[in-house]
Amino acid sequence: MPKMKTNRGAAKRFRKTATGKIKRNSAFTSHILTSKTTKRKRNLRQSSILSAGDAKRVQRLLPY
Repeated sequence: MPKMKTNRGAAKRFRKTATGKIKRNSAFTSHILTSKTTKRKRNLRQSSILSAGDAKRVQRLLPY
């Protein structure tokens, strides 16, 4: 059986943690930042853990 391919788009957006959870960065940080408050922009810098249902789907895209 051939090797499975990693989805490169997903590989650039998600990281696996040491415990196997999947980490993601927030959206809405690239442009039109003048209308967003400083507090909101600061909070968007934090990464977060994917929910269980989404993590299952991303796991399929990142086999390794």
